[in-house]
Amino acid sequence: MGCGRVRAVKLAGVGLALCLGIVGLGVPTAVAEPPGPAAGFYTPPNPLPPGAEGDLIRTGPSNLALSLPLPNGPIPGTATRVMYRSQDANDQPNAVTGTYIDPSAPWTGPGPRPLVVIAPGTHGQGDQCAPSHQLNNVLTYQPILGLMVEYELVSTYALLSKGYGVMITDYDGLGTPGTHTYVNRAAEAHAVLDAARAALKLQGVKVGPDSPVGLWGYSQGGGAVAAATELAPEYAPDLKIAGTYAGAPVADLAATLSQVDGTFLTGVIAYTVNGLKRTNPELIPIIDASTNANGKAVLAAAENQCIVESALTIGFHRTNEWIANGQSLSDYLKNIPEAQEVLAENRVGNRTPNSPVYVDTSTGDDIVPYGQAEQLSREWCGRGANVTLNTQRLPFILPGLALGHVLPDFIGLTGGLNWIDARFRGVPTAGTCA
Repeated sequence: MGCGRVRAVKLAGVGLALCLGIVGLGVPTAVAEPPGPAAGFYTPPNPLPPGAEGDLIRTGPSNLALSLPLPNGPIPGTATRVMYRSQDANDQPNAVTGTYIDPSAPWTGPGPRPLVVIAPGTHGQGDQCAPSHQLNNVLTYQPILGLMVEYELVSTYALLSKGYGVMITDYDGLGTPGTHTYVNRAAEAHAVLDAARAALKLQGVKVGPDSPVGLWGYSQGGGAVAAATELAPEYAPDLKIAGTYAGAPVADLAATLSQVDGTFLTGVIAYTVNGLKRTNPELIPIIDASTNANGKAVLAAAENQCIVESALTIGFHRTNEWIANGQSLSDYLKNIPEAQEVLAENRVGNRTPNSPVYVDTSTGDDIVPYGQAEQLSREWCGRGANVTLNTQRLPFILPGLALGHVLPDFIGLTGGLNWIDARFRGVPTAGTCA
């Protein structure tokens, strides 16, 4: 492929990502998922076939809604819907879905073509919110407030333009049966690492067993890849992880629940509680006894919502409206030993990554507290990990609207891309621990 062709493919991929940003500002429209096997794809076989974590259970075509068909193949690449074997929060076998996109752009660096696994940011808790659904539609709408935009296409298409294969996990219970175990450390780490294994086992694609792996995520995704990279030495030592980009990582769940309460994204607290009811059934009697009728209704509604609907219906409410004694959820949980134990189990930072990590954070983040990213980096550094902490020193912008959380994701995109590209090209990094 000539230099002109290479540049054209890369520019087209980036152009599509920018186009998404423009489309996302327009009037929402209802777009039906293309016909095909998708409707029945998400029900796993029962029982699951025997196998190892990361084994493929089934695959099928995935029609990217934002794509340019060309004679030599579509830009930014060819997508495959994937169901793979993993483990849930309690280390039991489960099935997780996702999407692998084989890039049309060439890989111009040394060695085998890299694979990047994207752990998506918060999409919601309803099955319709799964990224593998959203990639087929970009914009979805269900009356009255059920709007969703696949915002992860920006980072996805930027990574594809570099020539990397890209795998996006749906996480445990998002698309597949059962409640999505939102921000659960173990379940998300397993889903991310096994997504890499699954992508590397696909036939007829441009990545393979020798491909270096990068992990990429912001917010919920930042916490997921942070959990994955520190668990990898014991859970997935077979993966050749070259580096991890962890933006605004949810490392301290208790601190995040406290800060997000009363903001535009209060609904994510409902996702968290619903997920804990699935992973820790011993908490169900405690939750049922502590929540009033309004709280129970909010939890039930959130379980079938995407993030935009939750923001519009639950946003700016406080959790003391859900708790029978009028306390906030954070204050109430402080007096429940079982809950404190579960929150401690979900804390990221108790293990040590054995590959470089780039932690991106902002002092003006009004959703995920800046201090926990700094603490996570300090703990990893103390154990000898190679960590680069990048602090975007931004002011709080209309606190509670989540602008201070969302904007750094896009501001830090170029820096994150350059950092992970250098890791794939074998450029050493000293980190910022010293």
